[in-house]
Amino acid sequence: MKRERHAKIIELIGRYAIETQEELAERLNEAGFQVTQATVSRDIRELKLTKMTVGGRQRYVVVQEHNRQMGEKYIGILRDGFVSMDTAQNILVIKTVSGMAMAVAAALDALHWQDIVGCIAGDDTVFCAVRTVEDTLQVMDKLRKMMREL
Repeated sequence: MKRERHAKIIELIGRYAIETQEELAERLNEAGFQVTQATVSRDIRELKLTKMTVGGRQRYVVVQEHNRQMGEKYIGILRDGFVSMDTAQNILVIKTVSGMAMAVAAALDALHWQDIVGCIAGDDTVFCAVRTVEDTLQVMDKLRKMMREL
């Protein structure tokens, strides 16, 4: 449940300009996660979110760290949501648990792999645009290995 909530937080702050813990708690409650402000505060600390000024207003953002701890969180989100994957030329199609596609896409984007140009998510499907057909096969292999390691 915690990983799902963390994935939803990453998704929400990527989608909305969330300025306060109360606003984040409200959005989480609307999404079906029953949370208190104290829970949100702990989640913000664990995810290492920070406030940044964007367009003259403060909002929560994910700190772009490449340390192992954050990588493990993203891999955890990928594992929790992942069902299967396949290719269509240079598009990697990832099937996820219903409702987890945006979190999985956000986790992939946060890993900053050079081969992945970007991701688009629906409810249970993520399309990842990959630079080449060969790179797509390498990304698939890298994802398989990464999810087995932890």
